Amino acid sequence: MSATDLDRLSGHARTMRREPTEPEKRLWAHLSRSQLGGFKFRRQSVMGGFIVDFSCPATGLIVEVDGETHADAQRDNRRDAALAELGFRVVHISNADVMHNIEGVLAHLLGTLQAMPVRRTPHPNPSPEGEGPEGL
Repeated sequence: MSATDLDRLSGHARTMRREPTEPEKRLWAHLSRSQLGGFKFRRQSVMGGFIVDFSCPATGLIVEVDGETHADAQRDNRRDAALAELGFRVVHISNADVMHNIEGVLAHLLGTLQAMPVRRTPHPNPSPEGEGPEGL
């Protein structure tokens, strides 16, 4: 990916962080500040040429909150496969589940996180501030 492409995606991710959907806001309220089992999450970050909703760098878990933008199942499957090749596991959560069953969503995510090994491989797009798996 070129520096121009990365800059474009990073700018779009910043906009998405400033203007989250209601389900993203609600889930982030539970994932931020390492509230879920002590696991640190990032939101709207660039991973391997894609912007992902939430990611846990320590485990490589990506959480996608699916709404209208995820109507193309084949596109999502290709994206998930590309992210899996980079060592990530993608979990899809529906908007409806976030809005009406947040406790169930959190229990599912925590169980998934606890079953995953802690990664020691570098993030594909390390932050310039130096945070990431190496700093854990």
